[in-house]
Amino acid sequence: MPLFYAETIKQDAFFKAKNVELEFVFVNDGSRDKTVEAVKALRENDERVHLISFSRNFGKEAAIYAGFEKASGDLVVLMDADLQDPPALLPEMYSHIADEGYDSVGSRRVTRTGEPPIRSWFARRFYGLMKKISSTEIVDGARDYRMMTRKVVDAILSMKEYNRFSKGIFGWVGFKTKWLEYENINRVAGETKWSFWKLFLYSLDGIMAFSTAPLALPIVMGLLSCFAAFVLLVILIVRAALGYGVTVLTLCCVMCFIGGVILGCMGITAQYLGKLYLESKDRPKYLVEEEF
Repeated sequence: MPLFYAETIKQDAFFKAKNVELEFVFVNDGSRDKTVEAVKALRENDERVHLISFSRNFGKEAAIYAGFEKASGDLVVLMDADLQDPPALLPEMYSHIADEGYDSVGSRRVTRTGEPPIRSWFARRFYGLMKKISSTEIVDGARDYRMMTRKVVDAILSMKEYNRFSKGIFGWVGFKTKWLEYENINRVAGETKWSFWKLFLYSLDGIMAFSTAPLALPIVMGLLSCFAAFVLLVILIVRAALGYGVTVLTLCCVMCFIGGVILGCMGITAQYLGKLYLESKDRPKYLVEEEF
């Protein structure tokens, strides 16, 4: 946290020259390390530092939403505190908005150096899939790091859903967006909490939040299974007519195939119903333990 603050405050002179006052809003997503103490230490020397500390871990999306609600400026920047989002880009982001009329300036990695190859491969496949099945633009390699005008932030806050996928939300609200490209930067401290399994589940949230294409998949799978069952039935009849007989194993394979298709289709439908169930509870996105 102190490293992030030290790097970001270096941009203070640039913004003061533009009559822009910086404000820092740190969101502690239920972490039990020294995060709160570190932010309080920063607050003692800089009253522009603010904190929202959750009562438990509510996830990245809740943290983003809480930060947007707390931020009061005409421009809002979303950043990770591990310095993977370089603060040195802030002046350029500001210039694109102030001088060129953009509503939002996003960032995207042009390389995935330091990331496991298998994760990079699946990430690219995910973005390719979203491009085909969703009308919402989700840019390959896009980071959450972006600067937005107040009207963009207000538009994002107006989307009240509990199951959130920010990359999709940023694309869905639209507005005039400029993309900045930069090389991947390794975090300066700590380790990522995003395992492959968590990233996989998060990608499913993104697909289901911004595409109904999976709901059409059961229809396709049902048609294919019916066709396959018909072909297998013809084969079995021919085998029986030629005197080869029908083996129990063959019938088991047919039954397992059809059963698997049915269970897969039910699973897809259940995922969407589960999302609707969580939305219907109308629970708060987060609970605050401490705030200043």
